[in-house]
Amino acid sequence: MRPAYIALLVFAILFGAFALTFADAARLRTLRAEGSATSAALVERLGLTDPVLFTEARYTRHPTQADLQSAFQDHPVAFEHFPSGSLVPPPAGLLKAYENLDRKTETPD
Repeated sequence: MRPAYIALLVFAILFGAFALTFADAARLRTLRAEGSATSAALVERLGLTDPVLFTEARYTRHPTQADLQSAFQDHPVAFEHFPSGSLVPPPAGLLKAYENLDRKTETPD
């Protein structure tokens, strides 16, 4: 058997597994439709605005609810200590509202 046939067989198996993920997602969607409808009704009744993406801190719950300094409350140059802060960047609309002041300020004596 030629190596190209082996590679083609592996590719076909992987592509079949990839296609099965879509079939599984469609199956799970129908199984979870009732739970999704219940969750949607709860969100409507409580008047929630955004989904909670991360549960670590208030500024990582949803990017629209954060400001740029909330991640650095302990110290201005403190590292981000929640992993989700490095996964989701701040929204572009928030970045435009702040100026880069590092080139405009002078170093104190």
